[in-house]
This record gives sequence, C-alpha cells and structure tokens, in this order.
Amino acid sequence: MFDDDPRWGGSRDRDHDPRDVDARDREPVDPRDVFMHDLDLPRSDERERVHDRDRDYRLRESETRTLSTVGAFRVVSSRDLRDHDGERADPRSGDLRSLRDQGLIRTVDMPGRKDVAVVLTDRGRSLLESHRRDHDREDRQEFYAELKKPREMEHDAQIYGAYLREAERLQERGARIERVVLDYELKREYQEWLHERDRGRADANGHPDRTEEKIRAWALDHDLPYFDGHVHFPDLRIEYQDIDGCDHHQDVEILTIHYRGARGAAASRSGFSCHRGSSARTGSSPFDPDYASEVI
Repeated sequence: MFDDDPRWGGSRDRDHDPRDVDARDREPVDPRDVFMHDLDLPRSDERERVHDRDRDYRLRESETRTLSTVGAFRVVSSRDLRDHDGERADPRSGDLRSLRDQGLIRTVDMPGRKDVAVVLTDRGRSLLESHRRDHDREDRQEFYAELKKPREMEHDAQIYGAYLREAERLQERGARIERVVLDYELKREYQEWLHERDRGRADANGHPDRTEEKIRAWALDHDLPYFDGHVHFPDLRIEYQDIDGCDHHQDVEILTIHYRGARGAAASRSGFSCHRGSSARTGSSPFDPDYASEVI
C-alpha cells in the first residue's frame, strides 16, 4: 500500500503499526484530524505511494487531512485549509495543486470572492472509501464528492469554519469529537423513512402516509425540532463524547443575509447553535453565535 519506509524495517508488523492506534487516545486532538481516524493513509511529512484500483497516488499527512476534511464537508473554502507547513493552502501550489494535478480534488471559483471552493472528485472519494479500516461501522464518517447544490456553494463552504469554532469550544470542556453529519444525511434518512412503505409498490403515489403524530415522534427520536408542520434540520451535526463518557451532539446552522423574517425566526426557534455567515454582497464577516437574535 505504501512505499517501504525504514522506520518500519521494510516489512511492517500491523500489530505494532502506530497508525493502527486510535488517534483519539492522543492528546491534544486537532479537530482537523477527526476525519482521518479510520483511514489507512499516510501520516508522514514525506509523500508516500498509495494505490487505488488501477492508479497510484502520492500523499503526505497534510494531504490525507485535506482529502478527508473536504470529503466530510463536501465543499470547503481554500482559505480554511492549511498546507503541510501550517500556512493557508494556496490552490496554485503545495498540497492543493498536488491533489488537483492527481485528479483527487477540483477547485471551483466562488463568485465575488478571492478564494476558491474545494471539492473531492469521484476518484478522491474512491480513494478514501477504499482505505477505510472498518467499512461496516454504522456510525462511520460519510464522505462526499462533487457539488450537490452549486447555487448554495457560498453558504455550504462556510460550514467547516463554523465546525472549527464549535470544535474548539467542545474540546475546551474535554469533549472528544467522533464525526460530523451534514444535513444531506439527516434528510436522506428522513425521506427513506417517509417513503419506506412505498418501496416496491406498484400503486404508490409518491405521497407518504405518515401521520403528523408519527412524524413528530420521528423528529423527537432523532432530537430534531418539529414545528409549523415541518421537521427542521441543521446544516451540521457534530457527534461527540463528553468528558462524562456519554454521547451527545451539537447542531449548527449558518445564517446568511437570506435569513430574514420567518426564516430567521425559525432558525432561532430551532435551538441550533447559530453562526453568522458572510456573503459576497456584504463582504466577509466573522462567525457570531448570537447572530440569530439580529435576524428575527
């Protein structure tokens, strides 16, 4: 899988490979490293050979981190990524250029901004999936490729920045972050449940027959707010284990200039941790968890 490395004496004993030690046992844990936990990919400053299907790639630790981060959030601003030297990633050089030249990522211009959005290609996602240590875990980190909603790219590219701020707060109180879940995954699970009875039925009309009472119960079971006749989904759910050893989650919403009136009120009422986003029309703004009070 990797080139021979003298640190491993040529043939490595997997029982003593430091990469097999759960990164969560090391302190402090960088919130950017969470998404690499279950990946058997390079953790070295030097690039190593990695094989997937009929292709060979060369990666180093910072590029493993970038791939897994971008995959976890689907789209990330290049300004929020760091190169191997800890400096802001430059799409024209360093990690991003190497990953792009190898066909693992692509960059997309963000209208009105000086930075670019970074997304995985299908080859990039395939590389991550084929190097998972445990494919059968139900709570494994989901990875995404390509843009799902190009029109919402500006909004979605800010979710990772909000994650970093929330992660810092959680870790200050001793929490251990396990994974992140995007709204896509939560909504997909909801739709699958809504239409579960329609599968394979020739007479299905596409309209779910779940009652409001059952929908409300589903929302309660998934710790999601239900009001005004709808289940409300956060942009991001951070799953973590608190210092008491119990599993918890933090739901996060990005509020932009479009959150006005009823939509802003719903965001505030949801109970999500709200962060102020920025818009190309208004310029960059720092994340502000109290922003919900300003938009209603």
